[in-house]
Amino acid sequence: MAEALLVAEKLEAGYGEVQVLWGISLKANRGELTAIVGANGAGKTTMLRAIAGTLALWGGRVTLDGQDVTRVAANVKAARGLALVPEGRQLFGGMTVDENLELGAFSKRASRNAARRLGEVFDLFPRLAERRRQSAGTLSGGEQQMLAIARGLMSDPTILIIDEMSLGLSPVLTYQLFMALKKLKQAGLTILLVEQNVHLALAVSDYAYVIAEGHTFTEGPPGALEANPEVRRAYLGL
Repeated sequence: MAEALLVAEKLEAGYGEVQVLWGISLKANRGELTAIVGANGAGKTTMLRAIAGTLALWGGRVTLDGQDVTRVAANVKAARGLALVPEGRQLFGGMTVDENLELGAFSKRASRNAARRLGEVFDLFPRLAERRRQSAGTLSGGEQQMLAIARGLMSDPTILIIDEMSLGLSPVLTYQLFMALKKLKQAGLTILLVEQNVHLALAVSDYAYVIAEGHTFTEGPPGALEANPEVRRAYLGL
């Protein structure tokens, strides 16, 4: 039976007086890719921010590798192996590719393995190796997304959390990034992915959650969700 690496239980969170998450729960099993899909405004990004610690939880519990990290600061969670690739990439545009990657290896554990990880991310994204001395702000949208993922990988994560990977990208670049995720999963990395491209998200995932209005609409293996008439009609356009 698969072992849960990350567990989020009955999360409640929001902004100001507006509640967005209403007791939502999920888990990400070790070595698997778990997808979260749903309409815009469903609460997907809020959930990731609450899990990562960049947004304060109002209620609920988060455990990472069996340890309660509910009230642990975001930078400490990152040092413990939780890497968030945020929506919009949030790169340092005036810094080079190399410098952005160097910042990813900020923890003691990651810095010890930085040279090895750098070689691995350049093998995964050869285009970054070609542009390593180029400013991040001058890269194309696809290259910036590659860099955002690579920076997350430089932290030597036990779980990589990615928010809206394909947003604004061409179909060709989107496909390339999904193939990169497939390679990472095959190498044993645990991945939690929020993604607008439901077809591709389900194609590469082991398990998926459909989120609606801060609740879990449904969940299950990709094949079961694709066969669900409500999911097909609302999210797959079928």
